[in-house]
Amino acid sequence: MGKILMIVLSVLVPPVAVFLQRGVGADLVINVVLWILGAVPGIVHALYITLK
Repeated sequence: MGKILMIVLSVLVPPVAVFLQRGVGADLVINVVLWILGAVPGIVHALYITLK
């Protein structure tokens, strides 16, 4: 059940999903920048982090 919730969060609010998976760090900064530049790159990165 937790994995499904993380996938949903990755699609809706990618930085939150990355934060919950990895905490504050380089992955979060990368995801926020990608999300600001375009929603799709941020979602792809969050899904990568979540499913890795």
